[in-house]
Amino acid sequence: MSSETLVYIIISGIAALFIAGFQYYKNKKSMSKLNMLFLFLRFTTVFSVLLLLINPKFEQVVLTVEKPNLVLAVDNSASVSYLKHDEETVVLLNQLTSNKQLQDKFDLSVYTFGNHLNPSDSLSFSEQETNINQAFSQLSQIYKQSVAPTLLITDGNQTYGNNYEFAYNDYKQPIYPIILGDTVTYTDLKIQQLNVNKYAYLKNKFPIETIVVCNGNGSVKSQFTVTLGNTVVYSETVNFSKEKNSKIINFTLPANQVGVQIYKATLTPLDSEKNIINNSKNFAVEVIDQKTKVAIVSDIMHPDLGALKKSIESNEQRSVSFFNSKSILNQMNDFQLIILYQPNNKFKELIQKLDDDNKNRFVIVGPKTDVEFLNNNTKIYEFEVTYNTENYQAALDKNYTPFLVNDIDFKSFPPLYSYYSSLIPLVPFETILSKTLNGIEVGEPLLGTFETQGRREALLLGENIWQWRAQSYIESKSFNEFDNFINKLIQYLASNKLKSRLNIEHQSFYNGSGNVVITAEYFDKNYIFDERQSLNITVTDKVSNVSKTFPLILKNSNYEVDLSSLPPSEYNFTVKAEESNISKSGTFTILEYNVEQQFLNADVTKLEHLATKSSGKAYFINDTNTLINDLLNDNRFTAIQKSHKNSLPLIDWKYLLIIIALSLSAEWFLRKYNGLI
Repeated sequence: MSSETLVYIIISGIAALFIAGFQYYKNKKSMSKLNMLFLFLRFTTVFSVLLLLINPKFEQVVLTVEKPNLVLAVDNSASVSYLKHDEETVVLLNQLTSNKQLQDKFDLSVYTFGNHLNPSDSLSFSEQETNINQAFSQLSQIYKQSVAPTLLITDGNQTYGNNYEFAYNDYKQPIYPIILGDTVTYTDLKIQQLNVNKYAYLKNKFPIETIVVCNGNGSVKSQFTVTLGNTVVYSETVNFSKEKNSKIINFTLPANQVGVQIYKATLTPLDSEKNIINNSKNFAVEVIDQKTKVAIVSDIMHPDLGALKKSIESNEQRSVSFFNSKSILNQMNDFQLIILYQPNNKFKELIQKLDDDNKNRFVIVGPKTDVEFLNNNTKIYEFEVTYNTENYQAALDKNYTPFLVNDIDFKSFPPLYSYYSSLIPLVPFETILSKTLNGIEVGEPLLGTFETQGRREALLLGENIWQWRAQSYIESKSFNEFDNFINKLIQYLASNKLKSRLNIEHQSFYNGSGNVVITAEYFDKNYIFDERQSLNITVTDKVSNVSKTFPLILKNSNYEVDLSSLPPSEYNFTVKAEESNISKSGTFTILEYNVEQQFLNADVTKLEHLATKSSGKAYFINDTNTLINDLLNDNRFTAIQKSHKNSLPLIDWKYLLIIIALSLSAEWFLRKYNGLI
C-alpha cells in the first residue's frame, strides 16, 4: 500500500468521525451511552463507504509447493509381447504408479509409445513400429521448462527413426532405462537386410543384395535359399564363425513373367535357435514390359536439366536422354515424351514435327526463351511480350482435375525466374500452380496443362526448378515428395488415356510393416472435384475369399482409406461411388513381415549408454526396488517452494459490505426501538 493511499485513509477516518460527530455530538449532555453507540455505528458506516471509494490494494503472499515430474514412458510395441515381457511390464507399471512414496515426492505422468508418443497408461503391445527417438523429441517439448526424470521402460529395440542413443543432446532430463530383457547371448541366425529394386524389366536380370548375420560365439553352417512359390531359384551355403559373423550375398534373378513376383529368402534355422522368424524375409518385384523414354531437348546448360533427369529417373520405369534441337530430329519416335527446355528459333523444325505427329510435350519457358518465336509457332497459347522479368513463387490450385496433386508446401519453395508477361490460352487450360508475388496471387499460371486434339502438353513458366528439389529435401529430408510430383506430371503427359471421373492411386505390393494406404479422387460430370460423394472400397482376400468393405475418408483434396489392419495376403479390391454407381477395380499384395519380431535380446548396450550420458542409470526389470530407492534418495529431485504475490483490491473483500449492512441495520433498529424515528 502506497503512502498516498494511507494518507487518504487517515483523511477518510477523520472525515467519517467529523460527519458522525456532527450528527450525534451536540453538547456534553447529549453524549449518552446510546448516542455514543449511534456515533460509532455511523462512523463505521461512513468510514467503510469512504474506504470502498478509495479502494486500497493489499498485497497477499501465497506459498505453493511444486513437486518434480516423474515421466513413465512405456514401450507399447509388439516386440515386448513377442519377447514375453508384456505381463511383467504391466505389473511394473502398476507397481510404480501405485507407490505412495513416489506419489508423495513426484507428479507421475504415464506415456506409451510405438511410432508416436501417447498420454495413456493403457497397454496393448500392438504397435508395429518403435521410434524411441521420436518419443524423446515430443517429451522435450512437453517438459522444456521443468525437471522431469524419465523412466524409459523398453527393450531398446528401435525399428524406425533416428538413433535414440544420442537423444540426451536435445532432451535435457536424466533418463533411467528399465530394461525388458537380459544379457544372455543366444546363437541366432537372421537376415539382417535385403536390398532389391522395386521394379524389373521383362527378360532382364535384377540384382539382389542380402546381409546375413550370426549372433553367437561358435562356428555354424546354414543354407541360404530363395524361393518363388515352391521353386528354389537360388541357393548358397553360408559359413559363420566368431571372427566372421556376417556375410553379404550378391546375386541376380531373371525377370521372366510380367506382374508382381513374390519371393521368400530363407536362412535354414539351427536346431538350437530360439527365434526363427527372423530367418526368413519376403520380398517382391514388379516385372514390367515397357519403359517410358523421355527426351530433354535444350540448347543451353542449366541445373534444371540435371534436376529433371534425377526426378524422372527416380522411377525405375523411366529413362532420360539429353539432346539439342537438331540431334533429336531423327530419334523422336524412340521417345514417349519430349521436354523442350527454353526453346528458341532453333526449335522450329522440332516443334513442326511434334505438331505433325501430334506428340505430347512439356515446354519450360524462362528468360532465355524466345517468346516471339513461340507466339509464331504455337497454336494453343501466346504471350504478351514485355521482356521484363520477375521472381514468382507458387501456390497450388486445388481445383486442378486431370490428376491428383498433393500440396508439398509449394508456397515455401524458392521463386522461379520468369517473364513478367501474361499467358493467353487459346484452348481450355487447367492450372496446377499459380504465380504469387510477395504472397499475393497475381492471377497468372505458373504451371498448367492443355488437352487438345488428342494430345497433351504442360507449360512451366519459369527456370530454377532445381531449387525446388533442393528445398523439398531440406524440409522433408528426402527427394521423394518432389520427385513424385514430377513423375505424376510425366505419367500424365506420357499417356493419352481419356479422363476418368474416378481415379485410384495404390501400390502393387506393400510391406507388412508399413501402412497400406489407398487414395482416390472423384470428379463430377464437369470434372470438378466432388467432396460430397460417398466412396467405399470392397477388399477380397484371394486365398480365403473373405470380403470386407471400408469407407474412404475425405482428406484434403482426395479420399483415403488405411487398410493396415488387413493380414498379409493377395487382395482384389473395388472402389465404388455409391450415388453415381461408378467403380474401379485393382489388385495389391501385402507381404508378410513384422519388424518387431526380428529381435532376440534387449539392446542393453545402447540403453546403458543413453543412461550414462543423460546423468541417469540403467536398471533391469527385477531391480525395481533399487530404482525406487535411488529416485527417493536423489537430492536433485526435490520439491520447490514458490511464492506468489497477489494484489487484492478492498472492493473484492465481501466482509466490508457485510459490515456496512450490519452497522446501518443496527443503527436503524436501535433508533426505531428508542422512538427516535
